[in-house]
Amino acid sequence: MATFPLHMQAPPPMPPAPPQSGGWRLARLLTAPHRLGFFSAAVWLALSALWWGAVLLARACGLEPPWAVAPAQAHGLLLALSFMPLFIVGFLFTAGPRWLAQPEVDARGLLPGVLALAGGWLLALPGFHFSAALAAAGVALAASGWALLLRRYLHILRASQVADRLHAQIVAGAAAYGLLAMALAAFALWQGQAALLGAAIQLALWGFLAPVFTAVSHRMLPFFTQAVLPALEAWRPEWLLVAMLSALGATALAGFAAALWGPLPALLLAALAMLQAAAAALLLWLAVRWGLLHSLRGKGLRLLAMLHGGFVWLGLAFALAAASNALQALGHAGLGLAPLHALTMGYLGCTLIAMITRVSAGHSGRPLAVDGPAWALYLLLQAAVLARVLAALWPAQATPLTLAAIGGWALACVGWALRYGSWLGRPRADGREG
Repeated sequence: MATFPLHMQAPPPMPPAPPQSGGWRLARLLTAPHRLGFFSAAVWLALSALWWGAVLLARACGLEPPWAVAPAQAHGLLLALSFMPLFIVGFLFTAGPRWLAQPEVDARGLLPGVLALAGGWLLALPGFHFSAALAAAGVALAASGWALLLRRYLHILRASQVADRLHAQIVAGAAAYGLLAMALAAFALWQGQAALLGAAIQLALWGFLAPVFTAVSHRMLPFFTQAVLPALEAWRPEWLLVAMLSALGATALAGFAAALWGPLPALLLAALAMLQAAAAALLLWLAVRWGLLHSLRGKGLRLLAMLHGGFVWLGLAFALAAASNALQALGHAGLGLAPLHALTMGYLGCTLIAMITRVSAGHSGRPLAVDGPAWALYLLLQAAVLARVLAALWPAQATPLTLAAIGGWALACVGWALRYGSWLGRPRADGREG
């Protein structure tokens, strides 16, 4: 133990570091991967929602903007492959190194890929209206950005020596399908092949985004639940993940084939319906098994409830897909876009908002809690999903329900982007770095 002469006093303890000062700064986005990825994604989340809302509102007023690409396909491409991969970048390069016991990633090394990915859609968006060639160039640029980011992630994966790399490997494989989907979409736009473009969108949704989100749900949802509710077991056997991915793979293959060659034979539709019905039953049971009902028991569990509320839509998407394919196998009309929007707006959209809310709060030095405004945005998002699914199931009211859906979606997305996106360029609330 150190001693000091009587005429000297021991030095006082160092005071805690003061909170970082300063307002919002663009340069702060380069201090962490989640800041760069999430902010870029938030911009496109808001922009894509406002764009499609304006298109639908103009159409309801009898005005149709010019189109160089079929509107439904332009909508599918932009809302699937603009903000979603950017959010994945922010999450993956934050959580991925921790999963794989690798050093933290310098966000500045991700900047070229993020700029190409985000910038490509700045070209593609006007191209959808005025030039298919410009749209093709934009999607190709986005694909090159995704290729750079995927190469960086594969380098981290190869360098890892941890025993459990299953989820990280699945994400890498799905991300490779994402690159293929972008490349096919760019080629289809360049060549004017609408069928191939539709197949690329199906591959992007069911073969890329849904498997990435499913792998993350399988790894993180039981973990988050047990962290809040220790009495619940973090149960996540590997066979469960294989079963979920198998159902997604079969659906992706069927959608890809139907987009290229037309409706599937009745026998294949019936077999697919049975597989999807089994997947729906498994997933809805799993939602309860993982703690859905427990998460609804109080305000303090809202963040957990948001995650579970998103996951339920995956089971509902499979249930709707099974019903639609069964009806078509029997010679009746299917359920239209109901299964697709249950997957995209429901599972992918709600899970994205919930997961990124948690990451943004934790990495900004704020409590892992959901206040009134955040909860209201999430409930609005859920209402928008319900309205869009009902619009597909109730054709007589499709127009008002679709407008209500896009209005709710746009308001929720813009509100989230303004609130949580503003955190990303500011110092941490607790004064720590990061």
